[in-house]
Amino acid sequence: MAINFMDLLGSMVQGSMSSPVQSSRMSNAGSGIQDILSSLIGAGQTVKNRVGGDNLAAGGIGALLGALMGGSSSTTANSLGGGMMGLLGMMAYKALKNSMGGASASSSLQSQSQSYVQPTPQQQNSDAEIILLAMIDAAKADGQVDSGELGKIMNTMKSSGIGQEGMNYVIQKLQGPMETAKIISAVRGRPELAAQVYSASLMSIEVDTEAERKYLDKLAKAMGLTPEVVRNIEQLTSSDSDLQC
Repeated sequence: MAINFMDLLGSMVQGSMSSPVQSSRMSNAGSGIQDILSSLIGAGQTVKNRVGGDNLAAGGIGALLGALMGGSSSTTANSLGGGMMGLLGMMAYKALKNSMGGASASSSLQSQSQSYVQPTPQQQNSDAEIILLAMIDAAKADGQVDSGELGKIMNTMKSSGIGQEGMNYVIQKLQGPMETAKIISAVRGRPELAAQVYSASLMSIEVDTEAERKYLDKLAKAMGLTPEVVRNIEQLTSSDSDLQC
């Protein structure tokens, strides 16, 4: 049976919520979601679709925000995974938009939205896997995950209803080598996914070691993200973030 990476991603999100730093970053990033949705809807259906509006309408973002506000007991791993992907999509949209200038930004975004094709469930699952790998790599950036951290992750996954196949996958990835090359290959020609990968990596860890900082810098450069886009993403997860479109 194929692994549902949206479920696994949701489980990782639940685990991250137990960390004050990661939970704070997700809360900061999610604080302007409803305003963004309103702006996107007002700008037109095609743009809303481009950043995952249709999926968000199904309740994914609501589940994520509800969990951040203390209502995680009534949410599922899949809805949290969908919410996380939606949040990352909005952050990528905002970060890339802000790196462009005025009329050129509007023209570029309009052109891209017109050619946008709603991803298939298979593509969404594949993108969720890349985001998951990015979060796992970030967690290993300053060394291997210790047994205590691994046990905590496994307990969260069990409580989320993740099956043994999914748990084995995560254990293998946590204990295995970094998969930066696979991530870079997956985002080639997809700047929005690259921005989502960087956002997820940043939100997964407390960047308090030189090894973690160097890893994030190297990852951003390898994925082709400009310093301005990187700054925009980091501002979106800071305490004074402003996600207004």
